[in-house]
Amino acid sequence: MNLFVFGLGYTAQQFIALYRHRFTEIGGTVRSAEKAQALASTGIKAYHFDGSDFDPGIVDRLSQADALLVSVPPKGETDPVLEQFSKVIASAPRLRWVGYLSTVGVYGNADGAWVDETTPPNPATLRSRQRIAAERQWLAIGENAPFSVQIFRLAGIYGPGRNALLKIVDGTAQRIVKPGQVFNRIHTEDVAQVLMASVAHPNRNAIYNVTDDEPGPPQDVIAYAAQLLGREPPPEVPFDQADQSPMARSFYEDNKRVRNERIKKELGIALRHPTYRDGLRALINSGEGR
Repeated sequence: MNLFVFGLGYTAQQFIALYRHRFTEIGGTVRSAEKAQALASTGIKAYHFDGSDFDPGIVDRLSQADALLVSVPPKGETDPVLEQFSKVIASAPRLRWVGYLSTVGVYGNADGAWVDETTPPNPATLRSRQRIAAERQWLAIGENAPFSVQIFRLAGIYGPGRNALLKIVDGTAQRIVKPGQVFNRIHTEDVAQVLMASVAHPNRNAIYNVTDDEPGPPQDVIAYAAQLLGREPPPEVPFDQADQSPMARSFYEDNKRVRNERIKKELGIALRHPTYRDGLRALINSGEGR
């Protein structure tokens, strides 16, 4: 089985690291020559694609792909992959599975209530509205295609090299408190196993929430990471006094608890890291933050 990935970023590379033995050939796109060279040393053939300009070799690789993972964000109101390659993808002779990585941000704010895949999207930010538009474009192309399109709405991603332990160590962690605020999270190993289970059992135009079992306050995650490291946690900072980028602040506009029963029932998933505590313990046991 051949895999092609639009957007060989953090999440896609974690998926490949765990499941590359399930694929005969793996290729994908990057934005820089330096990253392409680095991936070549791992056996991944990378092609340039910056949303508009692209290596023509991508067309040939798509014709040989059995599975296609899309991890490229929208560009304005359009999906750059479909804008450039929709006809090639639609006619790819071997393609059987397409996975599009989206975000639970499309649900918008639920004032802390539970949402699931049947909840109508209500995006609060332009970024999330663009995600919904891209989801609909992918679902539309999959309606009558010979391949199956799946949408994966991801919670906040963490894993090796990207987690609260490292933020404690490098001094960038903030224990920001906004009363009543909760977030779901998901470890990259669980994202990867959901994707692989879906590749094995495609479900046409399915939408899956990919989240952990326990949404919780962000300040609790930082405090627990500090506890694991044997350090004092940073002081609590009220949300309205926190030093955050506009994008980081925008995440706090959404407050919801996201259900994940569908990945368990339809894909047979048993989460390896059902809570942030499980995930952080596994990371520190692997040497992260030490």
